[in-house]
Amino acid sequence: MSSDHRPFRLVVTGGGTGGHTYPALTAVRTLQSRLSAQGRGLEVLWVGKADSLESRVAAAEGLAFTPVATGKIRRSKNPLKMVSPANVADMSRVPIGVLQARKAINDFRPDVVLATGGYVAVPVGVAATRLCRVPLVVHEQTVRLGLANKTLSGAATRVAVSSESTLALLPESVRATAEVTGNPVRAEVFTGQAGKAIDALGLHGFDRRLPTVYVTGGAQGSQQINHLVRDVLPWLLEHANVVHQCGPDNVTELRQHTAHLPAPSAARYHLTGYVGAELPDILALADVVISRSGAGTIAELTALGKPGVFVPLATSAGNEQAHNARHLADNGAAVALIDDVTAERLRDAVAPLLTDPERRAAMAERARSFGRPNAADRLVDVVLAAAGA
Repeated sequence: MSSDHRPFRLVVTGGGTGGHTYPALTAVRTLQSRLSAQGRGLEVLWVGKADSLESRVAAAEGLAFTPVATGKIRRSKNPLKMVSPANVADMSRVPIGVLQARKAINDFRPDVVLATGGYVAVPVGVAATRLCRVPLVVHEQTVRLGLANKTLSGAATRVAVSSESTLALLPESVRATAEVTGNPVRAEVFTGQAGKAIDALGLHGFDRRLPTVYVTGGAQGSQQINHLVRDVLPWLLEHANVVHQCGPDNVTELRQHTAHLPAPSAARYHLTGYVGAELPDILALADVVISRSGAGTIAELTALGKPGVFVPLATSAGNEQAHNARHLADNGAAVALIDDVTAERLRDAVAPLLTDPERRAAMAERARSFGRPNAADRLVDVVLAAAGA
């Protein structure tokens, strides 16, 4: 069989959170359709942590999965605390993971390895570059390289980054191998229709002359965002319709708080624990989004050109959410509420976007200028180039 017709073989690694897992999945799907259009197959092996988000995503997608031992480094500003018993125990697992990854890579014989970050990527990336001599592409979702990608970037064949401003933060030697691709956004995000959200969620009490605000704290919800929004809700509903995704565990508490809303306001408020397949339609309906500022959220909102009011998760690794939010806010592409966030500050941030359509449109345009809707295709270009395909 000629080399042009044999299946392309990809090892993908990265996970722990959706921020690392879903860009990898989107890249795999995009590569699959690209190769399929050329009459070529794709064989994928996902190497990750046993019983993890990535293992479940791979299973749902029908992808082969191999687990390896991993070691998570618990960061601390105090170097002595880095030498904690938990860190020492975990570090001892990394060499085991490297040997397991070497076996998986040697058995599978991939054309290239794609690593999207998370501590599981370290043993796989080290095995690929040091022991198996397989091309490695590292993809970073945030403005600053995460710990795992920082560890791997020096030996990587190519480093794909999501933001132009990342390039200046890279060491000189890594900059030569770096390319700005953006952060892959799931194709279905672009297919949303506002009317479908109205029908699917029964939002017939919404006043379409008013802007719609979508509030989300991620799949589990965010107590902080829920309470901020709860405290400004009567005011908010005078100026907007609201879809509030609060997390399954928080529905009962918020229902009690919102039970006494006057009927016209209550008709413009939709509370839900979880948003699934209808998310693209809700995003199409939304004029303003109040949310955390994880890399995936920012990639989606900028690709769609949605004004965001971001309340970063203070405990995110390397404080990356605050960094992400500030980066957009400094460029007029979002509002960032950092440090001491109060309901009053949230109201002051949201008010101009609700009452001034021109201001809202200008921020949407700025947000769109940071979006990279073709990021998955750009990353696939880098993966194929690294493999010499």
